[in-house]
Amino acid sequence: MSEDISRIGARLRALRQARGWTLDELSAQAGMSPSTLSRLESGKRQASLELLLPLTRRLGVSLDELVDPAPTDPRVRRSPIRRAGLLITPLSPEGAPVATYKITYPPVSVLPRLRTHAGYEWLYVLSGRLRLRLEDQDLVLSRGEAAEFDTHLPHAMSAAGSRKAEVLSIFSSEGVRMHTHTAE
Repeated sequence: MSEDISRIGARLRALRQARGWTLDELSAQAGMSPSTLSRLESGKRQASLELLLPLTRRLGVSLDELVDPAPTDPRVRRSPIRRAGLLITPLSPEGAPVATYKITYPPVSVLPRLRTHAGYEWLYVLSGRLRLRLEDQDLVLSRGEAAEFDTHLPHAMSAAGSRKAEVLSIFSSEGVRMHTHTAE
C-alpha cells in the first residue's frame, strides 16, 4: 500500500466524517458501492480518477485539495545564536512573516547602549526579570509581563538582578538583523 493512497483515503474519510455522512450516504451519492468507498478510505483500493472525481464533486473539494502532497515537518530546527552574551533561539522558520525568538539575557552590571531600528517589537518575560530601557523610561518586567513598543525609540534590554531573564520576542525583519546579525 502506497503512502499517497493511504493519505488520499484518510482525507476522504475526514471530509466525509466532517459532513456527518456515513459510508452508505456518500457512496450512494457518488454512484459506487459502500465497500469500494471503504476500501478507498482504508487505502486498500487503488485511487483512480474514475472513482475520485464523483467523490470530490459530492464533497465539494477539488482533486488538488484531495491529493495534496504530504505536509512538511512543522518543527523548527534552527541553531541557537550566541551573540554579545545573549543566547538567541529561533522559534520560527527562516523567512517566516513573523520572526519569533526566545532570548536569554544574562545578568550584567551595565545596560547595553540604546539602539534604534525600524519596526515594532513585542516581548513576553518567561522567567527572571527583564530591564527594559525605552527612551527615558527605565522599566523592570517580571515573569508573565509583556511589552510592545516602536523600535524607532531608543531601547536596550538586559536581565535585572543576579539571574538570567528568558524572554519571548517577536519583531520585524529589521529587528531580526539588529538583534541577531550586528555586533554591539
